[in-house]
Amino acid sequence: MPRGGPDASCLDRLLWTDRSEYLDRSDVDPGVKRSVVDALNWTGRVFGSHEQFAAIALEEIAEVPDPSVLELGAGHGALATKLLEFHPSAHVTVTDVAEDAVAAMAAGPLGEHPRATVRVVDATSIDAPDRQFALAVFALSFHHLPPAAAAAVLAEGTRVADKLLIIDLPRPPAPVHVLRLATMLPLAPFIPFVHDGVISSLRSYSPSALRALADHAGVDIELRNSLFGPQIAVATRR
Repeated sequence: MPRGGPDASCLDRLLWTDRSEYLDRSDVDPGVKRSVVDALNWTGRVFGSHEQFAAIALEEIAEVPDPSVLELGAGHGALATKLLEFHPSAHVTVTDVAEDAVAAMAAGPLGEHPRATVRVVDATSIDAPDRQFALAVFALSFHHLPPAAAAAVLAEGTRVADKLLIIDLPRPPAPVHVLRLATMLPLAPFIPFVHDGVISSLRSYSPSALRALADHAGVDIELRNSLFGPQIAVATRR
């Protein structure tokens, strides 16, 4: 399925790549990967994304006392940190499939926090019983997954949690997408963060694609998009 969805235009279908981001490659120097993670964390702090995403997540469980939250693909752990800061009784299980990322989070404040658990977890096959969590959150990582794995995450996330919240990059209309890529491509060979940003943009899913993935996974999905903000999807089991 095209990242633009089953009804994607010819131009939109061309705006795709099978190249992997540095973060997803095993042949890349760990320092390069760390520079990308640090840049993601820095931009989240500067532009307030960590706080914004935490507020979006907590709104989904506002009526749940002492909620258990599962963060998938946590990366640097900044979102989990904000969730714990903003909610005085929430417990957050912070996970990533990358062992080095989990080790880095476990070695920091999250590893010592009494309401946090840091674990290696594959989001496509979650080692947890049904409905263990009030909410599962997957922020800025869903586009890393090919369609089959993305559908598996939708199925697994809604199995282990009452809701699966996906916050990710929006896929703009194809002409706008071309302009955005044109501004990024000259810097991509020199700046790892921009390199991964270009690939992330090309691999981001459109609303049409998310609906098709949800239908394939057998889950319901609610999309909340804005002109300049992130793409937000809330999935629940049928």
